[in-house]
Amino acid sequence: MGLYKLIIVDDEEEIRLGVIKKINWEENGFIVVGDAENGQEALELAERLHPDVIMTDIKMPFMDGLELGKKVIDLMPSTKIIIFSGSDDLDYAHQAIKINVVEYVLKPINSLELVEVLKRLKEKLDKEYDEKRNTDILKKHYLESIPVIREQFLVGALEGRINKEQWKENEKKLGLDFINQYLCVAIINIDGISKEQDSGLVSVSIKNMVDETMQNYCKFISFPYLDKMVVLLSLYEKDNIMKVIKGLNEVCKIFECVFGSTISIGIGRIYKDINEIRFSYRSAQSALGYRQILGNGKTIYIDDLEPDNSIQLKFEDQDEIRFLNSIKLSGEDNIRKTVGSIFKKIEESLVQIEKYRIYLMEVLTSMLKLTQSHNIEVNNIFGDEFNFYTYLDEFNSIEEIKEWFILKAIMLNEIIKKERVNSSKILVEKAKEYIKINYSDYEISVEKLCSNLHVSPTYFSTIFKKETDMSFVNYLTDVRLDEAVKLLNTTDDKTYIIATRVGYQEANYFSYVFKKKFGISPSRYRKN
Repeated sequence: MGLYKLIIVDDEEEIRLGVIKKINWEENGFIVVGDAENGQEALELAERLHPDVIMTDIKMPFMDGLELGKKVIDLMPSTKIIIFSGSDDLDYAHQAIKINVVEYVLKPINSLELVEVLKRLKEKLDKEYDEKRNTDILKKHYLESIPVIREQFLVGALEGRINKEQWKENEKKLGLDFINQYLCVAIINIDGISKEQDSGLVSVSIKNMVDETMQNYCKFISFPYLDKMVVLLSLYEKDNIMKVIKGLNEVCKIFECVFGSTISIGIGRIYKDINEIRFSYRSAQSALGYRQILGNGKTIYIDDLEPDNSIQLKFEDQDEIRFLNSIKLSGEDNIRKTVGSIFKKIEESLVQIEKYRIYLMEVLTSMLKLTQSHNIEVNNIFGDEFNFYTYLDEFNSIEEIKEWFILKAIMLNEIIKKERVNSSKILVEKAKEYIKINYSDYEISVEKLCSNLHVSPTYFSTIFKKETDMSFVNYLTDVRLDEAVKLLNTTDDKTYIIATRVGYQEANYFSYVFKKKFGISPSRYRKN
């Protein structure tokens, strides 16, 4: 472990420098990365440097050591606080305990005593960091959490939120690398249980029955989803489905023998691509719907009841997300590449012309939704009285249609970019206007401003810094001090009154900030 970073805070420069010089910090495992003369300055320093330890005097102007400690612990809970105090007042000690101060040292500071404090603190920090780095503990926690993570991952796959790349990346570590040539989904529905039976325990029993029985028939994994049990099945050949049906029927029989009631199982269509797991899940739901005709207590395979008329050419959710992100966030080259990948599916698919039309309408619909979400006039992109379905007949080739989509996507991209720049400028102007009106409010903050502007503080801070090249706090300080200068030049008001008028509760802190910027106190400024 390297040296622990430490900040020293005391309003008396002589004490600060004395403490820094008295101790061989590196020998004791620490490095002093900064010092401050008051709590407010120390807090700003801590936010920038992220120290491991702050050693602070308890009594200081603007913000005392206890308040500083409380704010630091809120912002950086792992930072340790050491309090210096010239008083052995028990009330101070009790307050220090409340904010988890690790050491309470009485002044005058004895260097030998301070070294002992540092040794104890280093031992404590070493132990904490060793525990965090302990790979055995981390591995244990990870292994214990795998079943939960795996279930969440599988639910994501059922809902179409997991693509092929994500599956490949995670399948081994989540124990999902059992998929063979084909896959399908089965859904188990509890048809009814008595009031005396616990539905949670019944679900666990179903899972145990599936796990014990189906291992003789195929590779699989079972997991709960919503109020049902889902089984993801892996097949070497499509014909293996008959063996799977036999196994699941066996599960139905076992359940009825044990509980005296029935479960029904719907099996979805068989697919080769993990991306299509959600389609198998949906068709398994459809299979369950036939219970009303065929009765409860059996396994129902969708292909026995419905022909597979699904469209082979689909505008996948992941494709749509990539397409819309290329329009919203990237440039012309990426748009051309993304649209090219969308049209590559058409080139590789041998389907009827009507299915080309449906596919392209899905792509167009996603663009129209994006246009409306940004309050852009549709006519500005697609022209007046536009009807894409009939418009398709005017193209002579798929290449022409692709170029048309690229052109419209680039147009939309440029408008969204301009809109984003304009909206950022408008947001910053509104913020400046708010500050101009409310700078005298000593409680003004980023959070208060953002609540008024209805944006998140994180987003606002990023935009404001980008547009003004300074943070909100620095801009507010400049506005307040500019106004203070005007009042010093044009009024006879006392310094403490001017401080209040420009948003500072404490005249001393106002003088401190004023001097920090202008190199001279307000009273001296007025005299000059």
